[in-house]
Parts: sequence; C-alpha cells; structure tokens
Amino acid sequence: MQQKQEMVVAHITTIAMSQRYLLFNQLNSIAAAGYTVTAVSSPGEDAAYLEAHGIKHFAVSMTRRITPVADLISLWRLYRLMQQENFIIVHTHNPKPGLLGQIAARMAGVPIVVNTIHGFYFSSFSHPLKTSVLLFIEKFAARFSDLIWSQNQEDMRTALAMGITSPHKIKHLGNGIDINRFNLAKIDADELAVRRAEFGFSTDDRVVGFVGRLVTEKGVHELMQAACLILEQQPDVRFLIVGATDSEKNDAVTPDIVLDYGIAKNCVFTGFRQDMPELYALMDLFVLPSHREGLPRAPMEASAMQTPCVVTDIRGCREVVEHGRNGLLVPPGSVEALADAIIELLTDKEKARRMGEAGRKMAEACFDERRVFDKVLNEYARLLREKGLPVPSATD
Repeated sequence: MQQKQEMVVAHITTIAMSQRYLLFNQLNSIAAAGYTVTAVSSPGEDAAYLEAHGIKHFAVSMTRRITPVADLISLWRLYRLMQQENFIIVHTHNPKPGLLGQIAARMAGVPIVVNTIHGFYFSSFSHPLKTSVLLFIEKFAARFSDLIWSQNQEDMRTALAMGITSPHKIKHLGNGIDINRFNLAKIDADELAVRRAEFGFSTDDRVVGFVGRLVTEKGVHELMQAACLILEQQPDVRFLIVGATDSEKNDAVTPDIVLDYGIAKNCVFTGFRQDMPELYALMDLFVLPSHREGLPRAPMEASAMQTPCVVTDIRGCREVVEHGRNGLLVPPGSVEALADAIIELLTDKEKARRMGEAGRKMAEACFDERRVFDKVLNEYARLLREKGLPVPSATD
C-alpha cells in the first residue's frame, strides 16, 4: 500500500513570540485540517511553548535589521533546513523572513511559497531613501511568491500601484482575534478588582489604555505629549501602557520616557502581559497613535471588549476603526487632535458607551479570526491542486 505524502507547512517569522501570540491559533487550525505544521524562527523561550503544544520548532537566527553577512548566513541555514525537511508549503511573515524564507524555499525546490504582508514598513513618516530601499526589497521578494496575502485593503492597492506585484498574485486576507476570549461578558468582577488594586486605580479613575511595542513608530511620544495636554484639564486621568520595550529597534522607548514629560504619577507601565481581556476591561478608552500598521489587532481586541478607540487615520487602522462608529480617527502626528479626541470620549460617556457597543458588533461581524483561517486553508488547497498535489483532510 502506497504511503500518503505528508503535507508539511512551515510558517517562518523572525521571532518565536510571533508564532506563539499572533499565529498560534492559525497554526492549530491548519494542523486540524490535516497538515503537519512546523514553525521556523530565531531561537527564544517561546519556542518551548510551541513544542509543548505539538508544533515542531526549528531555530534559525534572523535579525530584524539589514545585516548583510548575518542575512546570508540565515539564508543558507534556511535553505539547508528546507532541503532536509521536505516542506510542501512555506508561508512567510514580515519583510526579513519574507525575503530570506522565500528565496531559500525556491532554492530548495519547495512546491508552494506564500507570504503575508503585515503592513508595509514605509509610511508617510519614512525618509525617501528608506522607502526606495524597502520598495526594492518588497518587489524582489514578491518574485518568489505563489501567493501574497495582504492584511489590509490599502496595502493591497499600494502593492499594485507601486508595482510590487501583479493582480493575479495578491489577495486580501484581513486579520482577526478570538472573539470568544475577548468578551466583556466573561470578565469576573473580582478579577477586575484585583487588577485595579495592582495598578493603584480607584473605581473613580478614568483610564486611557495603550497596547503595543514601546517604539517611536507606535506613537508613544505623541501619546505622552497628548497626556500632558489632557492632564492640564483633567488631572485625574490615568494612562495604562501595556507592552514591552522593543530593544532590537533603533526607535525603542523605555518607561523612563514619563520622566521627560513629568507625568510619572499618572502613568502605569505594565510590560508584557497575558491577561489582556481584563486589562481592556479596565480601560475607558483605547488609543493607538501609530505611524504605521498592517491591520492592528489591539483595536480589534478593544472593540470586542466594548472599549471605544482613538487611532490614527492611517492604512490598517482605518479598516478597524470606523470614525464615529466604534471610535475616532485622528491625523498621524497631531498631538492636539489626539488629546481632543481622548477628552471627547472621556467627557461624553454616552457617546463612548454607544461606540463600545458598536465595537462589539463590528468584532462579531468582521474580526472573527476563523474567517482568516478559512481563507488560508482554501488557498492552500487551491495551490496544492494547481501543483497536482493531494489536499489533506482532517481525517488524514
């Protein structure tokens, strides 16, 4: 009896944290459909979590900056890994794995190569030279793809307008969250009281929340500047900053930033947390003054938790937040507009409540991650058929 060919899918990211916290449910959905799923990234403590939960992990070091010598070494190691492991589908994420992983896959003869764009790294804030270099990298990497997923519609249009790829190769994927986990109805009041006590919040404190990596491009400086303006009018507002310093980035920000602005007593920096539903439940509103995004999950999570949002009017953000419906959009880089929008939702509680309720409805209709998983599986099956390869089933 002929043995069935094992359909091995390798998802490649720069760091294992992305596999654990952004892709884990997607990887499990692929495994449940009958594929053998592996993860490839730089070594890290999150790799052990993947292994413990049945996802084989291969460590290949990759930097998050342009490092020519180290990048060539990573390319060679990826190529050797793919030669040895007989991957059928290689699915890359973000620019560095998207470039190195796709080249290595073609060199190794992997039948199907897929890349997901999680937001282009150039924006209106980028230096023209940086934009040119990043455009060249994106165009070059796209030559190796069978399929390119774009998480937001605007990046898809940008890719076509700038000649990064052709219409037949790129499709809209979207992004999603676990709307069952992010559900205000499931929050325990006693647990919420514990969090309030942990951060020193009273029941009367109004809390403005931020969730994201502590880097300049996330708009942390603009948030601090807006906080200064807000506290001049409403000194009792507290700012809950959730996220770790991204020390590998040149624009990394540390919690000491509050000392520069003199607002330390009104700000709580939590670092990285896993109790996000409870933290969103503490917030009166969520804010993301980012310069660049793909399709950000944090405002999706906030909306699912009935927390109104204030985000910048940029690609990605405006596909998650509809101005006047589940939040407000403000011009990127405008501290005054950011402060005004936050004050508006803090003072107009009825508007904030309506936006919160609308956000939950939007999450249920548009942000369910299972819709994304279905798209990925359908395209895997299409590509396998086109290559004359068998499509696995959940019973395989």
